[in-house]
Amino acid sequence: MFKKKPAYNVAIVGATGAVGSQMIEVLEERKFPVERLYPLASSRSASGTVSFRGQEVPVQVLTQDSFAGIDLALFSAGSDISKEFAPIAVQKGAIVIDNSAAWRMDPQVPLVVPEVNPHDLSRHQGLIANPNCSTIQMVVALKPLHDQVRIKRVVVTTFQSVSGTGREAMNELLDQSKDLLNFQRFRVPPGVHLQGDNP
Repeated sequence: MFKKKPAYNVAIVGATGAVGSQMIEVLEERKFPVERLYPLASSRSASGTVSFRGQEVPVQVLTQDSFAGIDLALFSAGSDISKEFAPIAVQKGAIVIDNSAAWRMDPQVPLVVPEVNPHDLSRHQGLIANPNCSTIQMVVALKPLHDQVRIKRVVVTTFQSVSGTGREAMNELLDQSKDLLNFQRFRVPPGVHLQGDNP
């Protein structure tokens, strides 16, 4: 269970990514009681600092020792990282909220949207998952309807945001958009032939 404290040591796993950066912004905007922020990233991404409450906080390399003294760990670094490091964080005493798909189908891990099923938080064993962003928006809208008329089935088509894949994908989309708007030829991977091309 989460112990009430005046402030918490919070780790952000994937702090240099698009979602991790947003998590840090939300902690600041909502004045979450952070004693100390620990921005964590892979050795490839752990350079520089992140801004938090008017200070530059150094990004640290994620290791098995990163979670000593951490109260709350927010994970947004992909399923492989979550599978490897979330159990370690829990073992060291942190509550983990995971943004990846790693634990979403695990019956032992509550899948929580606070506006829909906050009561499921009571059964966590140190690890909490959240659904995909499209699912969250949908269930928040459907919950009041379900409470009134008991929805039995929903058929949904979603268009997933490129930002969910990370900065590299967003940069690729930007480059492709620039090329398209500047009437540049589409970059085709080697071995792929477009209709009308001469082999």
